Amino acid sequence: MRSLLNIVILAAGQGKRMNSKLPKVLQPISNKPMLHHVIETAKKLNPNKLIVVYGHGGEQVQSYVEEYFPNQITWAFQDKQLGTGHAVKCALPYLDKDGITLVLYGDVPLITEHTLNAIIAKLNNNLVMLSDIMSNPIGYGRVVRDLHNNICAIVEEKDASTEHKKITEVNTGFYAFSNTHLEKWLNNLSSNNAQGEYYLTDVVAMAYEDKLSVASIAAPYSYEVMGVNNKLQLEELERIHQVNLANQLLLNGVTLIDKQRIDIRGEVVAGQDCIIDVNCIFEGKVTLGNNVTIGAGCIVKDTSIADNVIVQAYSIIDGAQIGEHAHIGPYARLRPATKLSAGARVGNFVEIKKSTIGVGSKVNHLTYVGDSTIGNAVNIGAGTVTCNYDGQNKFNTIIGDNVFIGSGSMLVAPVTIGDNALIAAGSVITKNAPDNELTVSRAKQITIVGWKKRKGMKE
Repeated sequence: MRSLLNIVILAAGQGKRMNSKLPKVLQPISNKPMLHHVIETAKKLNPNKLIVVYGHGGEQVQSYVEEYFPNQITWAFQDKQLGTGHAVKCALPYLDKDGITLVLYGDVPLITEHTLNAIIAKLNNNLVMLSDIMSNPIGYGRVVRDLHNNICAIVEEKDASTEHKKITEVNTGFYAFSNTHLEKWLNNLSSNNAQGEYYLTDVVAMAYEDKLSVASIAAPYSYEVMGVNNKLQLEELERIHQVNLANQLLLNGVTLIDKQRIDIRGEVVAGQDCIIDVNCIFEGKVTLGNNVTIGAGCIVKDTSIADNVIVQAYSIIDGAQIGEHAHIGPYARLRPATKLSAGARVGNFVEIKKSTIGVGSKVNHLTYVGDSTIGNAVNIGAGTVTCNYDGQNKFNTIIGDNVFIGSGSMLVAPVTIGDNALIAAGSVITKNAPDNELTVSRAKQITIVGWKKRKGMKE
C-alpha cells in the first residue's frame, strides 16, 4: 500500500524577466496557464493533498486556480522568496507526517504523469531525484557522485568549481521524499551560499551524510523538465508542446499537411481518415468524425463535427454542431448554438448565429442568419438577412420545408415562412408568408423624369 501522497507545487516566483503584469505561472501554454497544466498532471496521481506555494501575484494565482479547481488546493504562503528549500518549508505544516512528498514547479508545465509515477515508484523511504544529461548544462545544478557512483551532492552553478562545471548530469528540481526525513532536512538548511538562499538541493548532501541512499531516474525527454523564465523560452516550449500534440494526432491516424503549422489550444478527438490543412487553430473541446476535411486557416472551437464533413479554408466555427455530409465555407462563420443538419451547406461569407439549418438546406452566399429555425431542403439566396434585432430585443425567424428565399430578401422577425413558400428576390417580409404561395413585398419602382444632380455634384 502506497503511503499518503502529498504534492507540493512551487509557484511563488516573480518572473521579472517576463516583463509582464501577469504572474509567471499564469503565462499560457496552449491557451492555459503553465500552473494549470501542472495541476492537471498532479491530479492524475490522486494525491492526498495538493499544496501550492504562492507569493508574488498571489491574489491572481489563487483567483484563477480556485475558479478551475475549486476547493481542491491547499495554499501555503511564501512571504519572501528565499529559495526552493524555504518554499517547500512553507508547505511543511500541511504535509502528512507519515506520507511522501513530490515536489513540482508551476513554471515547468510539460512534466508527464508517466515520469512522475516513475519517480514515486523508485522511492524507498529515502529520496529520489530526477536528473538529465545536457550537452550545455550552464545554469543548472550539477549532480555530484562519489567513487562508487552514488549521488552525494548537488552543486549549484554559482557555487560550482571548474571541475564541477564539467559535469553534464544536472538536477531538474523534481524530487520525492519520505516526510519523516524531509522535515529534519528542511529545518537544517542554511543560506550560506553564493545566492544567500535556502537550497532544496542541499537535502541531497544531508541524505548522503545520513548514509541514506539517494536514488535517481533520468528524464525521458529534456523538454519535460524545461522551465520558463522569459517570453522567448515560453514560445520555445509552446512549439515543443504543439508538435507533441500534432504527433499524437498523426499517431492516431489524422493526416496533417504540416505538423509545424497547427495549434491545439484544448483537446481534439478525431476519427479515421481526417485531413487538416495548414495554419488551423483548435480551441476548447473539438470532436471530428470520420473523413472530415478541415481547410487551411480555419478556427474551430468547442464544436462537434460528424462524419464526411468538409470545412473549406478560413472558416470560423465556434460552439456549433455539424451534421454528417455538411459543407462549410470558404470564409464562413458559425457562431455559438448553431446546428447544421445532415447535408446542409453554408457558403462563402455567410454568418450563422443561434440557428438550426435543416437537412439538405443551403445558405450559400453573403447571408446572415440569426435566431432562426430553417427547415429541410430550403434554399436561401445571396444577400438574405434575418433581421432579428430591433435595438432592444432579439426575435425568431421560422422557415418551413422546401422554401426558396430569393436573393437580397430581408426577413424582419418575428416572422414565419410556411412550407413550400417562395419569397421573391428583394422582398422585405414583415408578416408571415403562407404555405405553397409566392410572396412579394417591394416598394414600387419609380423613375423621376427630369431629375438633375444636386448642385455641387460632379457630372
